[in-house]
Amino acid sequence: MATRFNDQFLEQLRDRIDIEDLIGEYVDLKRAGRLTKGLCPFHSEKTPSFVVYPESQSYYCFGCTKGGDAITFIRDIENLDYIEAVKMLADKAGLQMPNEQYDDTIIKKKKRMLEMNKEAARFFYQYMTSKEGEVGLNYWLGRGLTPQTIKHFGLGYAPNDWNTFINYMRSKGYSAQELYEGDLVRKSEKGFYPFFRNRVMTPIIDLRGNIIAFGGRVLDDSKPKYLNTSDTLIYKKGNNIFALNFAKSSGEDSLILCEGYMDVIALHQAGFTNAVAGLGTALTPEQVRLISHYCSKVYLSYDSDEAGQKALRSAIDKLSETNLNIHPLKYSEGKDPDEIIKKFGPERWKSILSGAMNEIEYKLLTCREGLDLTTDDGRIKYLRLAVPVLAPLGAIEKDVYISRLSEELSVSRDAIMAQVVDAEKRLNRNRRRADYGSLDKSFNEYKDKTSTRNDFGIRAHKAEEAIIASLQSNPDFLKKIEEQLTPDDFLSDFYRHAYEVLRDRIGSGQSIDFIYLSSEFSPEEMGRLVKLQNSGDLISNTFREVQDCINVLKEENEKKKVDKINPASLSDEEFLKLFKDKRGE
Repeated sequence: MATRFNDQFLEQLRDRIDIEDLIGEYVDLKRAGRLTKGLCPFHSEKTPSFVVYPESQSYYCFGCTKGGDAITFIRDIENLDYIEAVKMLADKAGLQMPNEQYDDTIIKKKKRMLEMNKEAARFFYQYMTSKEGEVGLNYWLGRGLTPQTIKHFGLGYAPNDWNTFINYMRSKGYSAQELYEGDLVRKSEKGFYPFFRNRVMTPIIDLRGNIIAFGGRVLDDSKPKYLNTSDTLIYKKGNNIFALNFAKSSGEDSLILCEGYMDVIALHQAGFTNAVAGLGTALTPEQVRLISHYCSKVYLSYDSDEAGQKALRSAIDKLSETNLNIHPLKYSEGKDPDEIIKKFGPERWKSILSGAMNEIEYKLLTCREGLDLTTDDGRIKYLRLAVPVLAPLGAIEKDVYISRLSEELSVSRDAIMAQVVDAEKRLNRNRRRADYGSLDKSFNEYKDKTSTRNDFGIRAHKAEEAIIASLQSNPDFLKKIEEQLTPDDFLSDFYRHAYEVLRDRIGSGQSIDFIYLSSEFSPEEMGRLVKLQNSGDLISNTFREVQDCINVLKEENEKKKVDKINPASLSDEEFLKLFKDKRGE
């Protein structure tokens, strides 16, 4: 497990970091009695299932089961390990990290890699502005970028040779192995060589202003057109959004999501500083979460070619799971924002944004493409495609679009409504099947993770839950429980470990607040502990119910002992007793 910090330090951290204030920096929380609720920052949802419990300084999402304390939250939301999360919170609280020994090897390695990337970016920019690298500068200027924009984004150029970059980085104290681990060089039988050569360079910057990766583009149309840093210790391409570090300060409540770096840079230069882009992959849940955290409206600006439109449809599907207002952009004046702004200027792009259709209008427009609506056949085909689009909508939206279709196609409003209602019923049936299948799968996965035996019953599982939940709320139960149960009596690894940790801390007079437990458990396990503590149906304030649960575990353990006995080794009398026990006599 992670390094344990002393309780005095963790107590100070807990007292200075209020979990509602901390989570409120990432989630729009609304008061609900003693609790606060909001849309979960860890998965896409339209109805709030994320709850913050001020009294226990914890949180739990009933949708994705994420939960824990302030440290666990920062671990998950910032993708940090335990020590990094504690350090971030300590800095926030104005606390010095304890002097006690802890393994900060990973922290130091990440810091070193960030410094290395910063030095590499400085080299690429300086080389581009030298006589040897002017081909790179000329490329950026030829794309219509100003020197101010080039500097703002830290753009550069990688030399077209095998030694200049490596020699420079070595002169700054970075070894070839470090460059290799940061994916700045690659390795062959002949040794190390630069990954980026004869390419214009775009640094990828995270929300804290760190350069975490690079994208390199060829100067002509040769292949591969783009090279991007692979995943490293400090970079996971599915966890980041290009230029969000700038866009978050744009003052806009919207983001313009583009396909590539150049579109974003051109839009920023034209004054649209809320433009961002993915990083060469289909949108991930983490990227959707980031986008929804920084805006309420998103414009989708994808290339008009087949690949771009396919990516657009995929983005709509993923963003539709949030409460974001989605506005796909359609334009015919050029293939992308960069081309449109060059040809027609920023005002034309501004008018495209102001006239943007919404998600439903886009889907309906897509349904009618290629159909002749002056014919009965065309209208029927269009309606068949449109009905599934309208089925998931709310009552008011349905009414508006059905009325519009009725007038446009000269088809009875009641006839369209009847088809939409039928489609809605089918959709609800399919959703219920999918939800049941997902629930069943989740339970089986959960059972596999928490059990050392796949066949132990739900009765024993509930007994373990109730014992741990009751012990969390009633530490004074420990003495009676300890007289009857040992850790080995628990059937699952998780509950066995939870019992050991709680027993040791309670037994030595230490607090079992969640902040003291997060070093002992993974973020996933912390979620289970928070759920248990807030499951009123599991917690007993009387020991009698706990005693019943202890008896259940004892019975299960007796069955295990019986199952392990080899009948051939028993005497006749022992075998007869075993036979009767198995029959319940």
